[in-house]
Amino acid sequence: MPDILEKEGQRATLLGALINVFLIVIKFLGGFIGGSQALIADAIHSFSDFFTDVVVFFGLRFGRKPADDDHPFGHARLETVASTIVAVSIIVVAVIIAVYSGRNIYFHKETHPTWLTIIVAIISICAKEGIYRYTIHVGRKIKSPVVIANAWHHRSDALSSVAVLFGVVGAQIKPGWHILDAYAALIVAFLILRVGFNIIWDSVREFTDTAPSHETIVNVESCALSVTGVGGVHDLRIRTSGGMMQMEIHVVVDGGLRVTEGHRIAKEVEACIIEEMDEVLQITVHVDPE
Repeated sequence: MPDILEKEGQRATLLGALINVFLIVIKFLGGFIGGSQALIADAIHSFSDFFTDVVVFFGLRFGRKPADDDHPFGHARLETVASTIVAVSIIVVAVIIAVYSGRNIYFHKETHPTWLTIIVAIISICAKEGIYRYTIHVGRKIKSPVVIANAWHHRSDALSSVAVLFGVVGAQIKPGWHILDAYAALIVAFLILRVGFNIIWDSVREFTDTAPSHETIVNVESCALSVTGVGGVHDLRIRTSGGMMQMEIHVVVDGGLRVTEGHRIAKEVEACIIEEMDEVLQITVHVDPE
């Protein structure tokens, strides 16, 4: 990947880290001063966001290094490892928040959040939704699963702040509903947990070299068959590494062709697939005689 795209991913990650530091401070202060356990739980979520920003930054930096003698297929799987770390951290945070909130609900621990928590929650929603939209745009542009995973972590933080907002507003409308704050924190935990499992599932699919969708396979085969001189396609194998596809494909050509002609057809197949699909990192085309 060109350095300019890699640096764009790093800039998005650093911007997210700065925003998370700001939100950690105001959420903890707002939670303690405003008396909201949901907002404190949300601050812990933002802290995990900051941690994952650090993981993403280094995962992006080292995962985009070119292939070398020790890593002939490149370093893209380091991005997948970073995505897994992000997912695990999200899940751990979700479990901690769920246990804490569940205990408060069970023991009917009273909290009386103030209007300050509402202001902080609104600031958090706006900031995290903004950085989510920017980060997801950059992640898709540079085809980076770890940046995309980090974007969803930002979105989960925004959603958790929405839950905090509803819980605090409910407690403000009717003081007897103070337990809503604890339920809001519990909802935050389930939202975070869902995001974490979705990310880790995608990482598992990459680690196990799971084939892409049937539609992707059909598109690759159709592209190869559209090249003049290709009489058939077989033994197509595709795996994903760091969000990019590595594939091997066998094309059948006239057995009487010269080697140079067969090589030209193979290059046309390669060029067609690269032009058709942006997510292709590496292609190996085998030419078989008919």
